[in-house]
Amino acid sequence: MGKLLKYMHTMKQIILSVIFLCSLLFLTGCNAYYNLFYADPKKCFEESNLKKPYDVIIVPGFPHDSGKVNTVLADRIKWAYFLYKNNYAKNIIFSGGAVHSPYLEAEVMRLFAIQLGIKKENIFTEIKAEHTTENLYYSHVMAKELGFKTIAFATHCAQASFMKQFKRKFKLDLDFLPIIDTLLPININLKPIDETSVFKPDFIALNKRESKLKSLRGTQGHRVKIEIRKARKLKRQQNKLKSNDVK
Repeated sequence: MGKLLKYMHTMKQIILSVIFLCSLLFLTGCNAYYNLFYADPKKCFEESNLKKPYDVIIVPGFPHDSGKVNTVLADRIKWAYFLYKNNYAKNIIFSGGAVHSPYLEAEVMRLFAIQLGIKKENIFTEIKAEHTTENLYYSHVMAKELGFKTIAFATHCAQASFMKQFKRKFKLDLDFLPIIDTLLPININLKPIDETSVFKPDFIALNKRESKLKSLRGTQGHRVKIEIRKARKLKRQQNKLKSNDVK
């Protein structure tokens, strides 16, 4: 009987230890998942205070329709303005083509930014991107070509969080600066812009040009992967030519 009680006590200790270890793994796993995929606005902002000013921030576009600017677009423009005016960013790259409406998203944002007093020489536009993965990659390439060293991606929290996996996948050296609603300037009213200069006359909406499957692949970075392969191939060819020249 004594041996049985001792055995049951031992098994109880083992079970409790297993439960404890599983709980610990679950909690640390959740924390790891949180850090891996979630761009915490407060944490990102605190970290940015140690790195500011960034040479440039990338701000992805959002469809603009004729008339009053929508809330999502307004928030991104105001966030870019806040970061610029408070010395978190020296320059801004607005990114986005005419995707779902006939207005070039990056150029629309540029006009609003100038309206707010951001200097033209500090604004750059990337109008090739049609998916967020492309906003991220094409603008990063542009930033590097312009000689910028420190880069941050400034947008809504959900979009920034979604892009964290692609930062790793595409091996991009940048930070994230998700929008903090309480820091958005509340005394700014965006006025109508001259939309004729940002209108694309031969516009065809993305959903008319691409199937849902192709569009989904674009969202997952399919075009970017092709661009990366092309860039690597070109680099190999250039290196080969250099080595031949040396010989």
